[in-house]
Amino acid sequence: MYPQIHLHVLASGSKGNAALVEGPDGFVLVDCGIARKSLIARSRELGLDLDRVRAVLLTHEHGDHTRGLPVFAKHFDGPMFATAGTVGARKDLCDLPFSIVGHADELDLAGMHVRLFPTSHDVCDPMCFRFETDDDALGYCTDTGVLTPEAADALFGVRILALESNHDERMLATGPYPSFLKSRVGGDHGHLSNAQAAEALRDLVDEDTETVVAMHLSQENNRPSVCVRTLAEAVGAEAVGDAWTEARTPDGLLSICAASQDWPATIW
Repeated sequence: MYPQIHLHVLASGSKGNAALVEGPDGFVLVDCGIARKSLIARSRELGLDLDRVRAVLLTHEHGDHTRGLPVFAKHFDGPMFATAGTVGARKDLCDLPFSIVGHADELDLAGMHVRLFPTSHDVCDPMCFRFETDDDALGYCTDTGVLTPEAADALFGVRILALESNHDERMLATGPYPSFLKSRVGGDHGHLSNAQAAEALRDLVDEDTETVVAMHLSQENNRPSVCVRTLAEAVGAEAVGDAWTEARTPDGLLSICAASQDWPATIW
């Protein structure tokens, strides 16, 4: 079946996050933690027209997911969705014309059915998403210390799985972060580690899954090669080429890669 949903990661990491989920009728912008100028430039690198953005979804209120939104909103007249907790947590979000949703709601956007689900992060009522059409599905989940039951259910069997793989546990433990920050990042309301993401893949990946995209990698406590190798081992994938920048199962049906903070990428 010809894919109907595509993922364009414009930025992913602690300095800023933004992604475009492309459906049959346009794009949904997930988070806007980079400046509008960068958003436009990175979209153009991928040959994408931001005039095709039909809606905005906000996962939570942290600045690396919202920093560019007030300026973007001045040039956008489509609907924007977030939970009441997220909007109420920041004054600059309260001033924007959000439609309030609950993390058990469902939406129809850009030709896709979007299922919302709660995540576990140290913020007010965060959420992430499953996008689907009759013949395709994409799961998007970052900034969560554990996978909630709702998340595990929503992410199962998608064709493209964009899943947080923030840190290597050994690198976090021995790295430069102070103790309180290590506890926060590694806690149940922090970020998924490589090992947690790898363990989750054993339950989330099925015969329909074609691509796993590791998201929100820490620049201090992770490396793309470390992350990809850890995830690959969980599903029997092997390195493509000499470096662990991409992995693929021997049958060629499942690939694993890592999203970047610094350059955009399209997952078809």
